[in-house]
Amino acid sequence: MKERIETLFAAGAAANRDDARAAFAELRAALGTGDVRSAEPDAASPTGWRVNTWVKQGILLGFRFGDLVEMSEGLPFYDKDTMPLLRPGTSAGVRIVPGGSSVRAGAFLAKSVICMPPMYINIGAYVGEGTLIDSHALVGSCAQVGQRVHVSAAAQLGGVIEPVGAMPVIIEDDVLVGGNTGIYEGAVIKRRAVIAAGTVLTGSTPVYDLPNERIIKPEAGQPLVIPEGAVVVPGARRVSVGAGAEWGLSLATPVIVKYRDDRTDTRTELEAWIR
Repeated sequence: MKERIETLFAAGAAANRDDARAAFAELRAALGTGDVRSAEPDAASPTGWRVNTWVKQGILLGFRFGDLVEMSEGLPFYDKDTMPLLRPGTSAGVRIVPGGSSVRAGAFLAKSVICMPPMYINIGAYVGEGTLIDSHALVGSCAQVGQRVHVSAAAQLGGVIEPVGAMPVIIEDDVLVGGNTGIYEGAVIKRRAVIAAGTVLTGSTPVYDLPNERIIKPEAGQPLVIPEGAVVVPGARRVSVGAGAEWGLSLATPVIVKYRDDRTDTRTELEAWIR
């Protein structure tokens, strides 16, 4: 499959349409079962993750060679015919609560995932067992979400399809993503971290680590990595130069105020009551 997709992608618009659609359909099915992932754990990588570029190329084939069709079910929707909605069925063990949620086929939802309405999960995303995707939350294209994660209301996990070699957003196991949080540009959130409500993290965001008295910045060519167990909250730092200093301005910046302990775990265990 990898070789077929790479060859078709390299051909661009000149690729055989039927072959491209067939290759994408095979890829979409493999993504939906979790057998193929757009990014996967890799102990040899500095971030602990490896991007599967060919998977993103295959997803782009689906967009390029799809036809716009009507997908109305009560309300008018129009999308590529290669991108239907996921219908996992009761045997999948996934709860998609009524109220306007959508999951594209080609996303993987493990057993015991809960989707609260309205929320959206895009193609190529991977959501592990026991994870809760809350109301108005977004899991973008190719984002990887681990087990027992809580993606709180209005949280945004950005999608990264292009450039195809770029790391998607990664949320590892047992992470709490607070409400109205934004995580974009391939940031990697390591296991057991807590991202407090209203925090915004991007691939170029410096994070101030108070317990370790350091500033965490992405290394050249690598995404931002939030350490295991870090508790990150929204902060501000004073502008010290130019008119900003004169006007008393501050810039928003995320701050690690502590690392997760038993007290933090006790608070997050309260989520189990809604599952």
